[in-house]
Amino acid sequence: MKQIAEFIELIRKICEDRFTKLETLMKNITAKNMDQKTKMHAGDGKQELVITREFDLPLGLLFKAYTDHSIVAQWMGTKVLKLENKKHGGYQFETTDPQGNVVFRANGTIHEFVPNQKIIRTFEMDHTPFGVQLEIYEFEQLTDNTSKLNMHVIYESVAQRDQLLQLPFAQNLNMAHNRIQEILKLNTLK
Repeated sequence: MKQIAEFIELIRKICEDRFTKLETLMKNITAKNMDQKTKMHAGDGKQELVITREFDLPLGLLFKAYTDHSIVAQWMGTKVLKLENKKHGGYQFETTDPQGNVVFRANGTIHEFVPNQKIIRTFEMDHTPFGVQLEIYEFEQLTDNTSKLNMHVIYESVAQRDQLLQLPFAQNLNMAHNRIQEILKLNTLK
């Protein structure tokens, strides 16, 4: 009887330990997935968004994430039809469904291009009510291995900005920024 009681106690402790570890793991996974590293500020009555994100990437790699065709395609999950990284250059992105139908197309013009510092461009999505927006990307070195992206996005109206914020825009942008971090970290390990 004593051996059975000891065995049951041992199993109880093992199960308790495993459940504690599982609970800790689940909390960590949830915290990681819920962590909004991309910060977004939408001031009341303003037609702009201010977005910031710090990356564990050198400045040059972060800038490359916005200027290299293949990297942009990876983190955006879309085709890069055109990406002319120069003043008055243009860009066009397109996503199709499995049948080849275009489900997303965006394009714009680059107005300022300063390597590793700044990109100013327009952005317009086809077949949406959102209209043209002005995007100002500023890239900042924090340390040799960390950098920061500051985005200032100006919309045609407060209503247009607020309409976009009704969508899961912040969550999707955070996920895209997470993909930049993951893709470029993997590329540097190769």
